[in-house]
Amino acid sequence: MTPPGLPNAMERPHFIGIGGAGMSGIAKILAQRGAQVAGSDAKDSETARALRAHGATVHIGHAAEHLASDATCVVVSSAIRADNPELARAAELGVPVVHRSDALAGLMDGLRPIAVAGTHGKTTTTSMLAVSLSALGLDPSYAIGGDLDAPGSNAHHGEGDIFVAEADESDRSFHKYTPQVAIILNAELDHHANYASMEEIYESFETFVGKIVPGGTLVIAHGQQGAAEIAARVRGTEGLSVVTYGEDEGADVRITKITPRGLTSEVTVLIDGRMLTFTVSVPGRHYAHNAVAALAAGVALGIPVHNLASALGKYTGVKRRLQLKGEASGVQVIDSYAHHPTEMAADLEAIRGAAGDSRILVVFQPHLFSRTQELGKEMGQALALADSAVVLDIYPAREDPIPGVTSEIIIAAARSAGADVTAEHDKAEVADVIAGMAKPGDLVLTMGAGDVTDLGPAILARLSD
Repeated sequence: MTPPGLPNAMERPHFIGIGGAGMSGIAKILAQRGAQVAGSDAKDSETARALRAHGATVHIGHAAEHLASDATCVVVSSAIRADNPELARAAELGVPVVHRSDALAGLMDGLRPIAVAGTHGKTTTTSMLAVSLSALGLDPSYAIGGDLDAPGSNAHHGEGDIFVAEADESDRSFHKYTPQVAIILNAELDHHANYASMEEIYESFETFVGKIVPGGTLVIAHGQQGAAEIAARVRGTEGLSVVTYGEDEGADVRITKITPRGLTSEVTVLIDGRMLTFTVSVPGRHYAHNAVAALAAGVALGIPVHNLASALGKYTGVKRRLQLKGEASGVQVIDSYAHHPTEMAADLEAIRGAAGDSRILVVFQPHLFSRTQELGKEMGQALALADSAVVLDIYPAREDPIPGVTSEIIIAAARSAGADVTAEHDKAEVADVIAGMAKPGDLVLTMGAGDVTDLGPAILARLSD
């Protein structure tokens, strides 16, 4: 096939917040396609250094002079504030401002896109598809919200005709994509700054499904309440094939058995009238479901099911999705990106299944004031699945504080559910706290979508003392 070129006005793009998970992937693909990529980020990082290795210019800090006068566009995400000096400079120069979702949509033009949506599991499922399709020699392009195995490995410009993309529903930006195959893993109330009700979420996902190209396929979970509602609303749409997956009898691709094997699982599915068993190299029922969604999507694109099932076993995880950071003094430290109660419970249940009689100690950092306000009690209830938990202050990300909303909401709910919880306001003290709690054989889980991930190496170092 003829390699896709650069989208319109993307010859010399400038990214504000270029080090972010979604932004850096788009920047990398554009650089691999020959664009002169530049951008800025609040701090230097391994991701920024990886982009420089691809020829990108990355400035640290935000300043008007970082925007070159010959930039053809400025790329932003929903996290960029209106008073950003580079954004103001773009307005002065008349440089077009492009949302990252429009940039990503442009990269998919002329290819066969698979777009992966859902409240949780998007990064894992997108990664599973990227790794398995690559293992089959199909060289897909992909853009993922997390690194596979090294900084900057969240995206790739491939020579094949498939593009796998994580489709973010949080700000409705996934309405920009026109996939040949779409996956909806689940739908729950989240992103409270943008959605006031489940009805708004259903309508948003319906719009996303409406963007699937005629003759395309929707792969959607069968047993999850929100996904089932969406499936009922879109079933019968002309030109749309709907394929359901799950453990229930009525699923088109039915999971008949999930057998834990330590930190892996063996999954058996009934697909197209045939039984098929394959290995998923990460633990837990929800990861098995993610793998089956990836399997169904690949089959919808015409990939032989046995080949794809075998290739899915090549996936060994993505950074921050139950990633083993190391072991010291007989204690394993694992990192989890889970920040929604459903994700937290799923990861804790997965680790519990793999841990046997070992104790599970969690260091949890709540993510966003709005999420804590709406779901703090449920977060606390999820933490009761651990043997002990240390709860940090809320990681604000893009938000301003909300009066009365603190980690105490989560701590109180956890204690009411019978959890052993310690509040810790100083992140620098956590390694000492965990070292005082942990015993040989324990598993320590750093959990949250913020900078709690930085604590893994510090905890390992303190345990080694």
